[in-house]
Amino acid sequence: MKKLLFDFFPLVLFFVAFKVADIYVATWVAIASSVLQILWLKLRGRPIEATNWMNVIIIVVFGGATIYFHNDTFVKWKPTVLYWMFALILLGARLLMNKNVLRKMLATQMSLPDRIWDRLSDTWAGFFLFAGAVNLAVAFSGYFTQDQWVTFKAFGMTILLVIFAIGQSIWLGRHMQEVPAAPGPVPLPEKTND
Repeated sequence: MKKLLFDFFPLVLFFVAFKVADIYVATWVAIASSVLQILWLKLRGRPIEATNWMNVIIIVVFGGATIYFHNDTFVKWKPTVLYWMFALILLGARLLMNKNVLRKMLATQMSLPDRIWDRLSDTWAGFFLFAGAVNLAVAFSGYFTQDQWVTFKAFGMTILLVIFAIGQSIWLGRHMQEVPAAPGPVPLPEKTND
């Protein structure tokens, strides 16, 4: 939960800055808060996950382009690019290298049959492809305002992600196996008084 709140923090700041000022100030705030998160993790000696690096790089590039060109198109593409990169990594690793990224990340926390690991990876990749497409629809279809897109980006996508994750957890519960315990010391045979 702490990680979810930590990851959600820049989105909340982006939303607040947009409501107080405009999309360009909000973009500056998103860039600054994402960079500060990386620095915070570094100073605390905590591991920085690849997803954190991808997020900060993409917000700096697309947010920077938004500010430089004074065009919100770039920042509107940012969520789609990030989600589609996640999907590409999951699908590419599995189909081209026969590696399951989710299994590598989560195998110490849960044990699943191979086919379930593959389905889990594919469903998450599918979700990320869907989420990227939904972002484009809200951002560029002409049916939604900039204000509605910002609200959707901050809260709608987060709600979709939480609902999907809960659904995945319920589905996984039917397929989980016990994670084997780490081998401990071998007990010595008891002494007998013979």
